[in-house]
Formats: sequence, C-alpha cells, structure tokens
Amino acid sequence: MDSEALRKFSALHPRPAGLTLHYGTAGFRSAAQQLDHVVFRMGLLAALRSKAVTATIGIMVTASHNPEEDNGVKLVDPLGEMLHPSWEEYATQLANAEEQELQKVITEICQKAAVNLHKDASVFIGRDTRPSSKKLSQSVIDGIQVLGGQYHDYGLVTTPQLHYMVCCQNTQGQYGKATLEGYYEKLSKAFMELIKQSHCSGEFQRHLKIDCANGVGALKLSEMKPYFPQEVLIHIYNDGTKEKLNHLCGADFVKVHQKPPGGLDMKPNERCCSFDGDADRIVYYYKDTAGHFHLIDGDKIATLISIFLKELLAKVKQNFKMAVVQTAYANGNSTRYLQETLKVPVHCVKTGVKHLHHKAQEFDVGVYFEANGHGTVLFSKAAETKIRQLVTEEKDNEKREAAKMLENMIDLINQTVGDAVSDMLVIEAILALKGLSVQQWDALYTDLPNRLLKVQVADRRVIDTTDAERRALTPPGLQEKIDALVKKYKLSRAFVRPSGTEDVVRIYAEADTQENADALAHEVSLAVFHLAGGKGAPPQPI
Repeated sequence: MDSEALRKFSALHPRPAGLTLHYGTAGFRSAAQQLDHVVFRMGLLAALRSKAVTATIGIMVTASHNPEEDNGVKLVDPLGEMLHPSWEEYATQLANAEEQELQKVITEICQKAAVNLHKDASVFIGRDTRPSSKKLSQSVIDGIQVLGGQYHDYGLVTTPQLHYMVCCQNTQGQYGKATLEGYYEKLSKAFMELIKQSHCSGEFQRHLKIDCANGVGALKLSEMKPYFPQEVLIHIYNDGTKEKLNHLCGADFVKVHQKPPGGLDMKPNERCCSFDGDADRIVYYYKDTAGHFHLIDGDKIATLISIFLKELLAKVKQNFKMAVVQTAYANGNSTRYLQETLKVPVHCVKTGVKHLHHKAQEFDVGVYFEANGHGTVLFSKAAETKIRQLVTEEKDNEKREAAKMLENMIDLINQTVGDAVSDMLVIEAILALKGLSVQQWDALYTDLPNRLLKVQVADRRVIDTTDAERRALTPPGLQEKIDALVKKYKLSRAFVRPSGTEDVVRIYAEADTQENADALAHEVSLAVFHLAGGKGAPPQPI
C-alpha cells in the first residue's frame, strides 16, 4: 500500500468533524455534501473486497427514492448480491475512521479478511442522475486507484443493471454479456419468446404508462425501446427533463401516499406503473370508472408471479420446492391468499432485501417482494439446469412448452436484485399470457385496510424485536399492550420496529375497516410514546 498516496488523496476527501454514518441495507445515505469522504473510502473498500474474493465488485452511487439533494453509495458482491454482512462492518469502520487512522483501519481489515494487497482489483462503477453523482463517482475512482485497482465506469445506469453486469463478469458471461446492450438483448429476447406463446398475440397491442420518477429509468427505457416488439407500447412520463428526481412521483411516493404521481394523466382503467429513482422498485395502479385509485403493490406482484409459476411447475411435473418470502409489512390478505387459496408456503423475514434474498435462496423457486415493490424470483442452479434440459429433451409437448416458458422466465427475471424494468416485462408477459386485465389482477384478493405511522423517540434502540420483527421484546409491557389493543378489532394485527436510519419507531396496523386500522395504529403509537421514551407532543388521532 502506498502510504503517501493514501495520505495525499485522503486529504483531498476530508471527513467532516463529528459526522458518523452506518452502512445499512441501502448502503450509506445522507445529504450529498456530506458524502465525499465516504465514497472515496468505499472506493478503497471495493478494491479491498475485490482483492479478498478475487472477483469484480460493483459500486453504485445512488440514493434511490430519497430526495434529489441526498445521495448514497452501496457495494455489490460478485454474483450481483448485496455486500456480505461482515464487510458492512468494515464499511462503517472505514467511513468513520479519523484521517490519521485510515491506514491502520485498512491494515486491520486486511488482517481480519485475509486480504492480499498484492492481488489485482477490479471494480465496476455506476451512478444515478443526481447532480452530485458524477463528482462522487470520481471520488470512488480516486479510492480504487490509491490501492492500484482497475475500474470500468458505466456512467448512468440503473442499480439493477450494475448488479446484472457484475454478475455477468464474474460468471464469465454465463449469466449474460456485461454490457448494456447485453442486458437489453437478453431481456427483450426472453420477453418476445414468452409473448409469442400467448394465444392472443394477434391483438396483443398493450399500452402502458410508466412514471420514471424523473430518474435514470427513463433514460434506460428510452434506450431499450428499439429492442421491444411493436406490440408493446410504452409511454414514458416524468423523464427528468422538467422536474426534480422523486419529487411528487415515483414508486415510493405512490405507495406511501396511495395516489397517482404528478406529471401523469390517468384515464379510467388504464394500466400505469411507477419506478423509483434508481429503477429497482415498481408498483402498478389504475383508476376505476368512478375515479377511485387502486394500488397494486409488491404483494400483488408476488401473487401474480406465483400463480403463473405454480401453474407452469405443475405442468413440468418436477418435484420443485417453491415458496414466497415476505416481511411483516405484507398485507395479511396476501399471505392468506397465497397460503390458503394458492397453497404456496409463505415465510416471513426481517425487513430488508438481503433477508428476503437469503431466505429465497433456500428453495428451487423463491419469489420475494417487499410491499414497496422491490423484489425478484430466484431459481436454484439445480432447478435451472433441469428446466433447460427439459426444453431440449422432453418429448411430451405440454411439458416441453411449459419448460420453455419457465426457461424464458429465468432469462427475463433479473435474479441478482429487484429490477423495475425486468419486473415490468415479467408482469406484462404474464398479463398477456393469461389474458388478464389490470382490474382482474387487482381482484385476486382485497387488501386489508392498513396504516403506517412513526413516533419520534429519544433512542430507537430501546425497542428490540423478535419473530421477524413482529413482536417487541423490549421495553417491558409494550408487546402485552399491543396484544390487548389488537384484540379490540376484527382481522387485526399490529407491530412496531425501530427505524434503521433515524430515531423513530415505525408502526404498522391493519384491521377490517380503515377506521379501525387508523384507530389501532393511533393507540399503538400512544403505547410506544409512553413506554419507549417518546419525544415532543403525544401522537394525535388520525
């Protein structure tokens, strides 16, 4: 390690006094002006990780659905997955180290993680459209070069595209070509093959309005348009030419506010969807003829995909294990529908994509979606090999056709991470193949009314949870109080969990009516306020 180069470059990216940041599920996120030293140091860490695993590592500069003034950075592991948990700790240590301690911390990481500094390092870099992203990407490059690493800067890409390209690179092209063209070609080919098998392909012409959150998704969808068949008519809104990123639009805005985004004119029963700022989340929605807004979130997306895959898996007659992975935020009626009507096993894990992803890896076919619209489907290596084998060797027509559809689904789904573009194409193909309208999809089950609230507390760490965050262990008496409140309402449940990023406690409640869900959420928020050290005025009724 060149100590002089490290000292020189570190001085160009000084750490503001008193600022402490933690690497979480979304990496680091903060106001953009606070992040220069962090992204420089994550360039260092990406080079160290690459040397440790002898593979290409990805680094994405984005703050996803956060306001435009924010930014963030996250690392991508060799197969396109989230950074290994042990390295999250190293990331936090490195980001918060004093200037003069930097070399010592790097040496410690090298000892703990058995990093050979003489090995080569290779890093792929991507960024979103924020005004601050280009300069921050340059700081990443400085960090990589200090440790003698090589890099490939892909510039403006969606987060899932970077995950995809890292995986392609490290599988020597088995997953696909590590280029944007490779991504567009792989997805569009699988999509076209799938809809070819649709019986109604003659009158397929399907219009879809897409709110791109004024983010990078708009640029990449425009680039991908020529790859789509003429039957797919996508109309891009909030393309970044007029308004600010994520401002009154995007998947997070639509999900949280339960209303359409600004900048998109909806006519009754039109299919619309929204991406978030870095295009790794998607939600669908429509307005009915009475003007009522209907949201189709991650739970309903997981259900639609599960119905389709379950039918195909039944046709190929293989003993594949399929399951759906959810978090505590999944609507109770989605869980009931999957378990009782579809007869698909459902597993609940802690909030955070990495928890869902790891659980989904335990099955031959693991479907996971957070309610916010972030999710994908994972196929085990054994299942994928068997499906591809059936396509070429199976004599029975029906089995072979079903295997072919599954093979195209495997190629269309971005298995590295939730991907709004890929998920959109999967949904559009399934709706076409099953001849379903957006209203019929929505009518599979009715969501239970629910309410999300947050309560400010002096210290969120007083709340400790268990059972995939569905029950509170501390403070004493809180869970008993929640249990008593839940008993007052029909079809109800409620849980509380500390925020991962700020001193607030998040509260979720659902019940048979909106009035009851609101009342339960309010009563639980009061219990949290009184038992967990609430700050400011007590919560007011909704």
